This record gives sequence, C-alpha cells and structure tokens, in this order.
Amino acid sequence: MKLNLTKPIVFFDLETTGVQVGSDHIIQVCLLKVLPDGTESDVTYLVRPADNNGKTLHIPEESTAIHHITDAMVADKPTFKELAPTVAEFIGNADLAGYNSNKFDVPLLVEEFLRAGVDFSLKERHLVDVQNIFHRMEPRTLVAAYKFYCGKELDGAHSADADTKATYEVLKAQLDHYKDTPFVDRDGKTSVPIVNDIAALSDFTANSQWADLVGHIGYDKAHHEIFNFGKHKGKTLEKVFTQEPAYYDWMMKADFPLSTKQVVMEVQRRMVEAKRRKDQEKLQALKLKFEG
Repeated sequence: MKLNLTKPIVFFDLETTGVQVGSDHIIQVCLLKVLPDGTESDVTYLVRPADNNGKTLHIPEESTAIHHITDAMVADKPTFKELAPTVAEFIGNADLAGYNSNKFDVPLLVEEFLRAGVDFSLKERHLVDVQNIFHRMEPRTLVAAYKFYCGKELDGAHSADADTKATYEVLKAQLDHYKDTPFVDRDGKTSVPIVNDIAALSDFTANSQWADLVGHIGYDKAHHEIFNFGKHKGKTLEKVFTQEPAYYDWMMKADFPLSTKQVVMEVQRRMVEAKRRKDQEKLQALKLKFEG
C-alpha cells in the first residue's frame, strides 16, 4: 500500500558505538526520504565518532561484532558535527520513521545534533515507530517482521541500508495487513489505529507518558513531569528541586542525554519564573497596603 502523505517522511536507521544515548555516537546513518508523490531518495554516510574536541573515539569490539563497522572503516570519514548540516538539510521538515526509533534512534539523532550545535526540532514532526506497531500487534524482531509481513528473508540485517529499506517495506505491508483490524488498549478501549495517516500512526507508536526522549522523565496523571528512576522515582521534578535544590545541579552535571537535561532546565525555568511572579505579587500587595 502506498503511503498517504501530506508532507515528506524520512525513514532512517543508525549504527552506533553503543546503546547509551548520552555517551555513545553515530557511526553510520542511512536516510530514505519518501515524498507525497511517492518519489524516493536515499543517502548513507559512514561517520567517524569523535568527542567534543574532535578526537576520534574507539568503536567497541562488541558493537563491531553486530554491525561489522571497524575503526579503520571510519578513520577518514567526517564526524557527525561535520555532517550535521547536510543531514539536517536532507531531512528538512519531514516526519521521521524507523524501527525502535522512538526509544533509541530519534533520541540519539537529536543528541548528536545538539552536540553539533545544530537546531533540529521535533515539535512539528510526526514520529512513527514501526517496531511499536509490530510489537503491539505481533511481537517479533525486524528480521521476523520482514518475513512475516513481506514474506521475504532480510539479507544484510544490522546494515543501516538494509534495515532502513526493510522498515519502509514493513510499514507499507502493515497498512495492508492491519486494515480495519481492531485494537484493544490497556483501558479496554477498542479502536482501529493502523490507518494510512502519518499523524495517526505517530499517535499510536508514541511514548506519550515520556516527557523526554528516553524515558528518564515521565508525566503523572496531572501531566506534571516526574522522575522515572532513582530514589525520587514517581515524584515531581518541581517537588524534588524545591526540597533538594542540589539534585538539579547533580542532574545537570551527570551523564544524562542533553535532551533530558533540556526538559530538566525547562522545569527549573518555570519554577524560577513562578517564584519571580509570586515575589512581584507580594511586593505589589505590600505597596498597596502601605499606600492605602
């Protein structure tokens, strides 16, 4: 089934030095852009992982064992900081789709853009995670998904190029396979979520209870940011930062993803602004009292 698009969508996959969003780096990125008229274009880049000073980082052997990319293969390749403007330009205003992308690829891509100083916002983009559709409807891996939906064996698994194109094919096949199929959520509500609409697919695959991109910060029922980890798990950030201000400083210095720290800073900014307004209101009340 051809995708029903109102704007471009970019399917992408990353190969990396590891699985920690806050500290690992991209070593290969493949992007497949699909336009509303069905036109497709794709690019693949090998990337030399580097620290903030441009020093080359070693690709761990356990990572190489999965994607087969070695230090020698990326030794003369550009860093992501050098590639970032080109990657951002290729993506443009497109929506994003991938396999396990909401939990890993999107957060790490945003992290790398932040490290490179490139403004890359997700606010106007829909995010479609094909794995979430698959796991919620038919729990499997990408290799099994490709065989199940497309009836073919996936050659070159763990190659960004092969995985990206397979993800695109799986999504199109999912639209056919789950057409008019009902889904019952945890609250017992029934819907037909798999429709040929990127916004609807984005809603279905989104991690709506996460305030950041990796799930360190969530939301409570009142939509207040809460901790999803550690000794303050379940508590709101505002309560913790009020009672234990040093915890904010610890988070900003610790090895959390920059995208998580952005959420933390926004909460702190709101708290400072709220205190400023409250102080102004008190001051104004005192002025009126004395003037009266």
